[in-house]
Amino acid sequence: MGETSGGHGTSNGRRDGVNGERRKGSEERVEAIAVDWSGDARAARRRIRMASAVPGRLVEVRAGLDRDGVAALLRERAASGPVVAGLDFSFALPAWFAREHGCADVAALWDLVGREGERWLRECRPPFWGRGATPRPPLDPARPPFRVTEEAARADGLAPSSTFQVGGAGAVGTGSLRGMPHLARLRAAGLAVWPFDDAGAATLMEIYPRVHTGPVVKRSPAARREAAGSDPRIPAALLDDVVATEDAFDAAFSALAMAEHLDELGSLRAAPPERPEAIEGALWRPRP
Repeated sequence: MGETSGGHGTSNGRRDGVNGERRKGSEERVEAIAVDWSGDARAARRRIRMASAVPGRLVEVRAGLDRDGVAALLRERAASGPVVAGLDFSFALPAWFAREHGCADVAALWDLVGREGERWLRECRPPFWGRGATPRPPLDPARPPFRVTEEAARADGLAPSSTFQVGGAGAVGTGSLRGMPHLARLRAAGLAVWPFDDAGAATLMEIYPRVHTGPVVKRSPAARREAAGSDPRIPAALLDDVVATEDAFDAAFSALAMAEHLDELGSLRAAPPERPEAIEGALWRPRP
């Protein structure tokens, strides 16, 4: 689902530190960062890729960061200038799940995930599935596996996985459960997290890289090289880094896409409290 507009709530649970300090630097160049995230317990440092871009040019592709390292880098970049950062994991769970667990807002949900997420991963009890012998639960219309934003993406021909899938091909649940506590800490440090907050001088958002890479066959090194090599926004010095892995490719093209929509990203508004996105989150997709 695209952006939610309107002048509703700005920053529940978020200090004004980073954003307040950087307002005066609104004319500074905005950096667009994209992170291809990993929930891997042992190999996150090997799999995570970060890329940054400005309009029309890829600036950086970085490997070697673990989840804590990504969070530290985002705090550092937010303190030094305006930044928008996209991370490719689910920022929340379906609203019914939050309600069943007594969570009135996303801050309560993130707190719950921080306390219980590792147990959910170990036990893999419904509605979670994909590990060991736990099959996909039967469809229950009252407890849908997808968030509203994912249903909208699927209606548009995309194929996001359910956050409840924590194992198997395409699973995003593990990375999401291990990512949400970082969102809570980054928000507490002063970064805005859309669509729970209005955009600020430093804003995090959920991305779905396939939106930004297009239909290229990413598993093919040759296809990645052809796509990246023909893109004038990618300097020759960064080409090998971009095509080295699917993760790097995703991060690079996502950062480039975000850099082309900085005005839109800077005007994002928090979801109205009555909307499901106010607790479920939303994928950022460029306006048509």
